This record gives sequence, C-alpha cells and structure tokens, in this order.
Amino acid sequence: MKINLASAMFAAATALVALPQAVAAQGFTPKNPECIAPSAPGGGWDFICRETAKFLFEMGEIKQAMQVVNLTGGGGGVAYANVTKERDSDDNLIVAASNGTTSRLAQGAYPGSSPDDVHWLGTFGAEYGAIAVSKDSPYKTLKELMDAVKADPRSVAFAGGSAVGGYDHIKPLLLGKAAGVEDVRQMKYVAFSGGGEAITSLLSGSVQAVSGDFSEIRGFVESGDIRILGIMSPERLKSFPDVPTGREQGYDVIGANWRGLYIPKNASPEAKEFWTNAIKKMADSGPFQEMLVNASIEPFENFGPDMDAFVAQNIKEITDISREIGIIK
Repeated sequence: MKINLASAMFAAATALVALPQAVAAQGFTPKNPECIAPSAPGGGWDFICRETAKFLFEMGEIKQAMQVVNLTGGGGGVAYANVTKERDSDDNLIVAASNGTTSRLAQGAYPGSSPDDVHWLGTFGAEYGAIAVSKDSPYKTLKELMDAVKADPRSVAFAGGSAVGGYDHIKPLLLGKAAGVEDVRQMKYVAFSGGGEAITSLLSGSVQAVSGDFSEIRGFVESGDIRILGIMSPERLKSFPDVPTGREQGYDVIGANWRGLYIPKNASPEAKEFWTNAIKKMADSGPFQEMLVNASIEPFENFGPDMDAFVAQNIKEITDISREIGIIK
C-alpha cells in the first residue's frame, strides 16, 4: 500500500517516476561509511540510520560496517550545520531525515540554513504519529485527554522527540485545534533530543502524554508500559487493529511522517549516484519491505527529481500550516 501524503497534513502529492535498476556507481566505494542520526538513541532518526546501516551491510552494498553517530541538538540543527559547514564534500556520509527536518527548515529554525544546502537523497517510507500515555494514566481515551486540554491547555504536558515547532509538537497542536482549544499556543509541550528520552519522561511521571511516531512507541506498547490513545492514520493499522484512530474518536487529523536521508551537497557525482542506487535497492528488497511492515511503516519512495519536488512541496505545506496555527508569522 502506497501512502498518498497529499491527504496528510505534512506531505506532498508527487508522482512516482520509475527508476532504472540500481547498479553500483562506477569508481566509488565508501570508506568508513557513516550515518548521522540527529537525535539521541531510540528516536526516529536513530531508527533510520540503524536500519539503513544494517541492511546496506547485509546486502553487500557497503563492504564495511556503517558507523551510526548520534549528533543531537537544535531539533536536528546541530547535525545540519555540521554537515553543511564542516563536511560539505564528504562522500562517505549520509544523514537521517524526516518530516522533522523539513519542519524546522520551513520554520527557519536552522539559522543561516536552507533546504538547498544539502543533497536530498530519497525517502523509503512513512509512518503515522501516535499519542500515548502511561499504563496507569487516568486518561483512557483520546477524547478524555483532549477534553482535559480544552478545559485547561496547561494541565497536560506532551513530551516529544523533536524541538519546539517540530513534528512531534505540531501533532498535538493539530489535535487541540480539532478539539476546539481556543489558543493552541497555550498547550504545554516538552522537547527532548529523541523519542526514547520523551518516553522515559512519560514513564517517570514528568509529563502526562507523549507525541511520537509509532515505531518508537511500539516496543513500550508491547511491553505494557504505555497505552496508545490514538493513531493519526486514516484507518487502523493492520498490524495493530486494536489501536483506535484519532479520526474515529472525532478528531479528523492525519499525521504522516516520511523517512529518508540526505547527503552533503558537494559530495562527488559518483558518491551521489552510489548512495541513491544503494538506498533504492535497499528500499525495494523483500527483507527491507518486511521490516517496514513489521514496524507499521508504509512504503513511500521518492528519488532523484521526485525527491527534490517532494521536499519543496513538503516545506511549502509545513510553512502554511505553521502560520495557520501560530508557530511562525
């Protein structure tokens, strides 16, 4: 099933163009390959890097194990600046990206940076956001939680693995808007460097709810430590049919977060070709597709010109949404 992200709040409708079969770029082989995850371990960016590193090595696309480096700070801004200012021509570097990346760029949260400062490699999947509470939370449904927020926007603290204004922040704001909260800017959000830290704060009782992506919440749901009150998808997930959607509880909000990668803008043409082909081959492989299904991530591929067009439209839509809900003027 392909996600049509045009219907989601944070994505673009782009036509997928068939690409030729991936072949290794002639004359380039990565040496000491590295993937930067702009978040702490346990978050969505960390997930992208670790799965990419695992599959590329197992498939033989890279001959050396890929090092995953967690470079936190600024909602991905520290990593973005490191790549664009210090490693702008590194052929051996790839960087995890998602809706969180384009959200921060759209809002001008990476000072002195623009989307044109990197080479957008591609997307391979997208997943839906979720709102969860601890197993002992008094809130049993999403409506109970949002009714409390509507009565007093400061009474519920939402934790998330993105910076203020990032994707994890925007999701509860959209729910608040749908719930009739008079001023969603009054809602309380606590930013962490990754989804793992956000969930830790929920389990410790520091916050009342967490806004995250399904893949980073899933393990804690399976262990019984947290409960998902609502998944921000059009329909219930096939792998978790007991989890209700926000839509069926009266909140017509869809939140889909794409998963992908970028590389330094001035990497060599051979390196750009190699990484594009390698990621495309990985994304099309049966084992990788099986991993996406198990993680409740829908296949969503954009490469080459499609990726450039997707990022441009994605940023435009996030800019419009951010203005509408008061994050930017």
